[in-house]
Amino acid sequence: MSSLPQIRATTILSVRRDGKVALGGDGQVTVGDTVMKHNAQKVRMLRGGRVIGGFAGAAADALTLFDKFEEKLERFPTNLSRAVVELAKDWRSDRVLRRLEALLAVSDREHGFIISGTGEVIEPDDGILAIGSGGPYALSAARALVKHTSMDATEVVRRSLEIAGEVCIYTNTNITVLDL
Repeated sequence: MSSLPQIRATTILSVRRDGKVALGGDGQVTVGDTVMKHNAQKVRMLRGGRVIGGFAGAAADALTLFDKFEEKLERFPTNLSRAVVELAKDWRSDRVLRRLEALLAVSDREHGFIISGTGEVIEPDDGILAIGSGGPYALSAARALVKHTSMDATEVVRRSLEIAGEVCIYTNTNITVLDL
């Protein structure tokens, strides 16, 4: 029995700076050693434009998780932290959800979280979070730009994703950035 080729895709980055938060992602989807898509949309506005999110991993799984997350945001409309924890609990304990293979990155003006199906809920200390194949490259670039430039959050996200796209073979420079 042969296994399906591994899908590698995505660099998602969120930066909070000077009262503004931006989250962006690249557009590449790679299956095995072939680029299958250049302009995938992996970031979206949630909760009527009060939360932004992006995903890495299987698209159908991530979209299912976004739907579940929207339900949590409806239940806890002013408490992103609680909505994130409740999603992680369900994701970890539900027989169907725990099979979903994706990571989510979500941010509002005050908080940003990485959420995984293993129950991880991580809020980075510096307001910069990254997931996906090119995440470490984008994270490094963003930390350097925040430390050594006066770029705003949107500019840092865009330039950091461009840098990741120049280095990571699973990331391109077809970038979408959303901000609050």
